[in-house]
Amino acid sequence: MYEKIMVPVDLAHLDRLAKAIATATDLARHYGAPICLVGVTAETPTEVAHTPEEYAEKLKAFAAAQSAAQGLAFEAAAYPSHDPAVDLDATLIAAAEEQGADLIVMASHLPGLPEHVFASNAGAVASHAQVSVFVVR
Repeated sequence: MYEKIMVPVDLAHLDRLAKAIATATDLARHYGAPICLVGVTAETPTEVAHTPEEYAEKLKAFAAAQSAAQGLAFEAAAYPSHDPAVDLDATLIAAAEEQGADLIVMASHLPGLPEHVFASNAGAVASHAQVSVFVVR
């Protein structure tokens, strides 16, 4: 049913990804699909990496660690952005298309006051992506 699963990853908050990665891993095993971890980073230095290239290397290392731990094929794709706070949703949707993903498994957080005024990233991606989106809380 699914041929490639994409999981958006924020390397600054890896502790919040366990359930989304576990869900994607279960689905990947069931469907025999590879998982592509996608990260969006600023073009300027961040708390995670000084350059987009360094971020891409860290994302690749995380994917390799997940491959070894889970016994599945994990790929990594990093996307630099001028302003990730503004471009994140559109970049993730474009990444799903570019990577050939037909399912996005995305971590979310408990909604608070801001989500009543502004859509969450997971909600925005689910509303606008052309593929299925599984939001994991």
